[in-house]
Amino acid sequence: MMNDAELIARTRAGDPDAFGALVSRYYDACWRFAYHMLGERADAEDVVQESFLRAYLAIARYDERDQFRGWLFRILTNQCRNALTSRGRRARRFVQDEVAIERAAAPLSTLAPGVEDVALSRALAQLDASQREALLLKYAEGLEYTEMSAMTGIGESALKMRVKRGVERLRAILGPEHD
Repeated sequence: MMNDAELIARTRAGDPDAFGALVSRYYDACWRFAYHMLGERADAEDVVQESFLRAYLAIARYDERDQFRGWLFRILTNQCRNALTSRGRRARRFVQDEVAIERAAAPLSTLAPGVEDVALSRALAQLDASQREALLLKYAEGLEYTEMSAMTGIGESALKMRVKRGVERLRAILGPEHD
């Protein structure tokens, strides 16, 4: 199995299958993140597809000193922010698609072990986008604050505060039985 650097080099050399391997490797994580950020399956699919397209078109400018996952998630995060902005902050919808919940929920258990996935998805949807983004990057994707900072362009202390406040808000939404 080739590592990311090898696949990137092959992509740059014109091998489309190499980029396809990168898409296969990161698609589920990207989709999960986008789904929890946007709350709608179709929007998440559109954003992920656009993010991979942008990554493919920009792969020549990718700096090998960065982790590919971080670079890709930076593109994805910006696409999610753009999608949220273009929506005009319309009312958040509760998650209703059972297939999407099942697909997206697994890594959420790290946020609140023992909490029903649907309840956790609904609670996440009630957070503001910046807190939701920070919690998903930290707990669902397992990123370190340094990686999160490089991806988002936000300082580590500000990210720590967003995570802290997001966890507090999540606990308040879920109620004392989930502490």
